[in-house]
Amino acid sequence: MAIPLAFILLISVVDVNLPTTIHLGPLLVVAPALTASFGGPVMTGFVGAVAVVAQVMIAFLHGGIETLNHQVQIFALLAVSSVIFVYSYLRDRRVRQLAQVRSVSEAAQRVILRPLPRRIGPLRISSMYIAATAEAHVGGDLYAAARTVGGTRLLIGDVRGKGLGSLSDAALLLCAFREASHRHSALPKLATHLEGSVCRNLTELAETNAIASECFVTAAITDIPDREPVVHVIDCGHPPPLLLHGEQVLPLEPRQKCPPLGLGELTEEDHRPETFPFEPGDIMLLYTDGIIEARDGAGRFYPLAERLPAWADEDADTLIRLLHDDLLRHVGGRLDDDAAAIAIQRLPTGPAGPPRRRAPGGRSP
Repeated sequence: MAIPLAFILLISVVDVNLPTTIHLGPLLVVAPALTASFGGPVMTGFVGAVAVVAQVMIAFLHGGIETLNHQVQIFALLAVSSVIFVYSYLRDRRVRQLAQVRSVSEAAQRVILRPLPRRIGPLRISSMYIAATAEAHVGGDLYAAARTVGGTRLLIGDVRGKGLGSLSDAALLLCAFREASHRHSALPKLATHLEGSVCRNLTELAETNAIASECFVTAAITDIPDREPVVHVIDCGHPPPLLLHGEQVLPLEPRQKCPPLGLGELTEEDHRPETFPFEPGDIMLLYTDGIIEARDGAGRFYPLAERLPAWADEDADTLIRLLHDDLLRHVGGRLDDDAAAIAIQRLPTGPAGPPRRRAPGGRSP
């Protein structure tokens, strides 16, 4: 506020002390224009009024307030200051509307994409979500966790498309997962239930929206028992989870992949989980293709598997933070697709502390 007022004072003093043939009064319009860049309409209007008063005082002290030249300068300054005031008012209203939209977006994120618990059973969980749509906080990528009797189930998925246009399909799958995770004890039954929910929803939408018939959802569904150092995985067309075991990065890719959800109703026989070692101290990373398909300025994909060994000694929270920062550096600060990731760290159990890491002993079908 002091800067535009000082500017008015400086111009007025210099103008009064210059010959009457030199007029600096038109420069006073800079003061309300400058105020509009950081202040609201009230502040802008006040500075504009002070500038007009200063112009009148300059004309009075020059003894020419009745001259047409000074009258035109006063009228022009008043008109331009009024325009700036209106602009400031409209901009302030737009800023308030944007703040309301942002608050609605944040509320939608909390309702649809609930924050994952930091600790669930013997697991420490950390997650990140980067929406591709500007000013959005949630899009077509999704994740969820559910506590079951003796274990934890996690889902990560990616709806075809990106941004807010795919939000409804993401919400449907999340609701179906939260509802069915506690009712189906077997992982194949859960996957079959999710497949049916997505197919039914897309069939209903296809009646009014032709694009819905081309939609599908890739997903990875995992079941982590509390008392067994393993993880069961069903992969429905999704990038395979990565296991950080020591400095080794192992893709948990089932021998038999299922097609994405929504391309055709499959049976429980089609959804066969595969079991992989998941020992205390290991970190499993679930992620969407928005991460591995992110390109830098030269068109190179983000090398996720190559980056992870450098973070082998970090916990889940630090790993996610490093991944977030490194990914944005790789793409220059802006992603073209939604991106999500979950780091799950199995904590050591018992008083003896974490066991020594060993090379993985393979996987069982």
